[in-house]
Amino acid sequence: MKNERSKKLVLAGVLTALAVVGSLISIPVGASKCSPVQHLVNVVSAVLLGPGWSLLMAFTAALIRNLLGIGTLFAFPGSMCGAYLAGILYKYSKKLPLALAGELVGTGIIGAILTYPIATFIMGKETALFAMVIPFSVSSLGGVIISAVILYALKRTKKI
Repeated sequence: MKNERSKKLVLAGVLTALAVVGSLISIPVGASKCSPVQHLVNVVSAVLLGPGWSLLMAFTAALIRNLLGIGTLFAFPGSMCGAYLAGILYKYSKKLPLALAGELVGTGIIGAILTYPIATFIMGKETALFAMVIPFSVSSLGGVIISAVILYALKRTKKI
């Protein structure tokens, strides 16, 4: 049991570091920096580690990115919603397409809508309620496609 937890902790650390370093590859869209690598990590961690781990990792990566000045406050709802929804859907269905869809809906729609109060009340910017849906969805889609390739390859080799 302790060995399994240690393996999960190490994998979580490596994936979180990948999300932070991968955020250097970002696409600026308005006040947001879209990072497909974060979404790749969200799905992989959701499938391999579960919803709690993926949520914690998304929060940690967003926090580190903001502390280093390479992220925005939008990273919190954007990555956390997708990571958690992907994890929940995979946990209860064991179907990769649902995990992938969870990341797309969680980040692209739910997380994007949750940026509105952050932009309006915390950052003091005028914005539309659905302003981030398209940029977040595009960013999420990139990460989902790459994670699908990786996870289906792992599934074929019986690693998941």
